[in-house]
Amino acid sequence: MKWLILVLGILSNASASVLIKVAVTNTSAPIQLSKPLSIIGNIPLVSGLSLYGLAFMLYAVSLTYLPLNIAHPTLTSGSIALVAIASVAFFGET
Repeated sequence: MKWLILVLGILSNASASVLIKVAVTNTSAPIQLSKPLSIIGNIPLVSGLSLYGLAFMLYAVSLTYLPLNIAHPTLTSGSIALVAIASVAFFGET
């Protein structure tokens, strides 16, 4: 169970990064902090931010079961690997 929580945190974190990339590349109007309603109306951006919040909560819960020196590097490296794969697969980045 403790590893499942951490894996879900990794998936949430990586998915959030991909959604935020989608939000800033597939929009007709750039995101502007001076226009907060443009941020609220951007569904991929709001979804990405929500997934970052979920990833944080899952990470915090995983710390109750796993030592920090295991949980943090696993979450970080797992997210980096998934984002690297997704950036090539979905955006053609190299």
